[in-house]
Amino acid sequence: MALVLWLPAQDLVDDLRSRGVSAAATVTDVDSKPKYVKVRLVSSPEAGNEVKLSDYAGKYPATHAGASMIVTYDAKDPSRILARDWVRDPPVSLQTFLCWVLAFVFLGFGVALIIRRSWVLRQPEDPSISSPQEVRLTKP
Repeated sequence: MALVLWLPAQDLVDDLRSRGVSAAATVTDVDSKPKYVKVRLVSSPEAGNEVKLSDYAGKYPATHAGASMIVTYDAKDPSRILARDWVRDPPVSLQTFLCWVLAFVFLGFGVALIIRRSWVLRQPEDPSISSPQEVRLTKP
């Protein structure tokens, strides 16, 4: 689950770091949830285009309509766009962090269970327990 949240966002950041184009943009619309943030590019070959910012692991930058920001977008696909600050230093995603922690906890429990089981199976049998008593299933 952690990889599902982390890999696509990290892939976007890596692509934008390698071939991204920075441009000034103006925020045109922000949903209150926030489910999207729309920006209009101002200073780039794509000037005038209005696009939705891509999310980073389900997060959007805290902003408001009319605000200015510097964004980085993919020249091949302008719909892949993030705030430049997030391309340089991506935010920490609480959901991804919790998934990683849970993954390591369950991995630790699994390893501990395997070690315990192998230790129990290697122990010699106790001779006093080796002769089980008969249990009658019917009344005499």
